[in-house]
Amino acid sequence: MRSITTLLRSKPAVLALGFVLGAAGLGLAHTTEKSLSTNPPATLKLASANEGPARGSYAPLIKEVLPSVVNISSSKVVHNRMSSEETPMDPFFRQFFGDNGDGRFNVPKDSRENALGSGVIVSPEGYILTNNHVVDGATDIRVTLSDKREFQAHVVGADPKTDIAVLRIDARNLTPITIGDSSKVEVGDVALAIGDPFGVGQTVTKGIISATGRGNLGIEDYEDFIQTDAPINPGNSGGALINDRGELVGINTAILSHGSGGSQGIGFAVPSDLARQVMNEILKNGHVTRAYLGIYPQDVTPAMAKAFGEKQSQGIVVGDVTPNSPAQAAGIHRGDIILDVNGKPVTDSNQLRMSISMMQPGTDVTLKFLRNGDMRDATVKLAEMPTQTAQANSNGDEGVNKALSGVEVTNLNADIAQQLGIPATTKGVVVTNIDPASQMADSGLQKGDVIQEVNHQPVNNASEFESAIRKGGDNPLLLVNRGGTTLFIAA
Repeated sequence: MRSITTLLRSKPAVLALGFVLGAAGLGLAHTTEKSLSTNPPATLKLASANEGPARGSYAPLIKEVLPSVVNISSSKVVHNRMSSEETPMDPFFRQFFGDNGDGRFNVPKDSRENALGSGVIVSPEGYILTNNHVVDGATDIRVTLSDKREFQAHVVGADPKTDIAVLRIDARNLTPITIGDSSKVEVGDVALAIGDPFGVGQTVTKGIISATGRGNLGIEDYEDFIQTDAPINPGNSGGALINDRGELVGINTAILSHGSGGSQGIGFAVPSDLARQVMNEILKNGHVTRAYLGIYPQDVTPAMAKAFGEKQSQGIVVGDVTPNSPAQAAGIHRGDIILDVNGKPVTDSNQLRMSISMMQPGTDVTLKFLRNGDMRDATVKLAEMPTQTAQANSNGDEGVNKALSGVEVTNLNADIAQQLGIPATTKGVVVTNIDPASQMADSGLQKGDVIQEVNHQPVNNASEFESAIRKGGDNPLLLVNRGGTTLFIAA
């Protein structure tokens, strides 16, 4: 209240000051008017009308690329968890909001949520690369080109694990971007980010490549990000990161904002090589198929290298081997230190996961590794990444526990355990999706939680989870592992 009073009291003083300045201004204007008549006309040196862009300008390059970058607007229906039966209304608000005649809020069951993002035209057939989170769950997707043409788009396929989606529009006279080789990107290269931040329209920002191969950030399941300081803001998601030749080297995906919601000079893009490989898999198979080695890889620290009797911190150490996995079949043991794959050095666990995951199942790979100081080789035939999932859905099925309706889980393996930061030996199933309107979401169950027990019954895979949820009462008790700490969640 003190600040309001002070502000109000300052107004008369401001008015008085304004009056004095205004009066002085009148006198000054009069004096200036008299003196202007004696001033000679100004002779200005103007640039030639025939001059091109400023030296060092990116304008010619940007003019070629802008038609390839599009605005994406999407919408989806969101179910409102707050129901009139659960929400009593204060009598004071009834006159403003109305009710159902029983003194409770008249809250709509569904609402429509809109989102804005960007995308990149990559082929004359109308294929567009963008982020999965831009279109995830959308029921209506519209693409606006730089020439203001608007088209309805449909999702050809998406890969949430890398946050890449492929759209298609039925359009002619498109300008596809040239896709560059992101493996040649180096720290210090010029980087230009193009998108539609905050929905203001096509915007270009400039910076450099700050880092490559960024992983273990917890943004996506598989991370191999290019980092840039070119300003990236909300709405830039799915837009283009290009080099100084106008070639696409990345799909802008995320920023580190420390809660500000805006650019802090740390942005991340999915490399164009990875995005292109994901797109090719989607167009060929309808989804992305990943290979599987079956180990729990750990980075070799100096202390760990010393403990293993090694002079250098190189390669990755095998923390665990999944039973019945390709690695076990090839004779890989816990404690082995993998130095290279197919002749290429392994620098960290994230690099190994990325390189293996983007290979095709059935591929033979040669591993060079150390075991007790001895150099060895092994050939491993990669398998397909296990994808067994289960979904608790009560759609008229009385055998399914309704409290767990809307909860989806998948088998826990060493790779997923590493991503979650828990021991590879942890048993259970990981929650891959949960309906925000479900009873278990209200109780605190989260995506990424590992369910280890249902009503004190251990669950080791998706099949056992399905069996467990068909038993017991209406209020299941879950033992959940969250980041290495266990807790109970009751419906």
